[in-house]
Amino acid sequence: MATAQGTFPTVKDQHFDYFLVLDFEATCDNTQKIIPQEIIEFPVLKLNPKTLQVESVFHQYVQPRAHKELTPFCIELTGIVQDMVDGQPHIEETLEKFHEWMKTELLDKDASFTFVTCGDWDLKTMLPSQCRHFNIPVRPYFKSWINIKKSFADVTGEFPKGMMPMLHKLQIPHRGRHHSGIDDCRNIAAILKGLLEKGYVFKNTGFST
Repeated sequence: MATAQGTFPTVKDQHFDYFLVLDFEATCDNTQKIIPQEIIEFPVLKLNPKTLQVESVFHQYVQPRAHKELTPFCIELTGIVQDMVDGQPHIEETLEKFHEWMKTELLDKDASFTFVTCGDWDLKTMLPSQCRHFNIPVRPYFKSWINIKKSFADVTGEFPKGMMPMLHKLQIPHRGRHHSGIDDCRNIAAILKGLLEKGYVFKNTGFST
């Protein structure tokens, strides 16, 4: 419960001023492996651990280049239809737009931050592989993150298979559509808040070169 000062007595001081909850959605199919996979939804929530509030949101649909037509499986899984990506920025422009958001929200303020993901795939595999394929440099701030599954295991002693078991264990209702990137971010943020309220101090768990 919040105190009169708006802080949470069970939440301990963290190593970061902000957590950036990220969950990409990408091109996919259930009958063949798509190479390269490309990000089609790029959502990030900026969460303040002192107030447990989301202070800013970056959300961009991204037009794929190698496989422009979304598969029926991808549409069914993510809820992202063709019209939502057609005419949207490609990944290069999206990364530049995100960097401008980062400068406004964090970099120009010299605030410390780290990303929070559900698994290592987003920043260990997906973003680096797409950037390699299209010869796009990866900014250094993408190269460390917190896999919230590992944090959850530290708190509970159980390594979860995914987001849904974590929500169930913490008795947090699932909201929105599973595999909608922005909705998944909101649910991951709810798990993050739940672990913060249990007094957990987060540390980075994943790194890339």
